Amino acid sequence: MTSNPGTKETKTIKRIREMETILDTANEKLDAVSKALTDLRAYQSEIQKLEAYYTGKDWKKDFAADEAGKLPKDLKRGVLSEDGIDTMLERNREYKDLMEEE
Repeated sequence: MTSNPGTKETKTIKRIREMETILDTANEKLDAVSKALTDLRAYQSEIQKLEAYYTGKDWKKDFAADEAGKLPKDLKRGVLSEDGIDTMLERNREYKDLMEEE
C-alpha cells in the first residue's frame, strides 16, 4: 500500500507549521517571563520600602487614622489591608526564591 506523496507532504508541512507556532509562542512567553522577573528584581527596593512601612510605626498610625474616619472616603487604601500586603509579600518571597534558583 503506497501513500500519496502529496498527502504526506501536506501532513508534514502542517505538522512543521504547527510546531513552529508552538516554538514561537513558547519563546514569546519565556521572553515575557524573563522580562517580568528582571523588572521584579529591579523593583525589590520599592517592595522593601513597603515592607518597612508595613512593619513600622507609620502603618499603624495610618491604620488608626483610617479606623477613626480621618482619611478621605475616596482615598485608595489597599495598603492598609493587612491581607493585601501579607499576600503580596508572600508572593514576592516565592518569586525571589525562583529567581535565586536561576
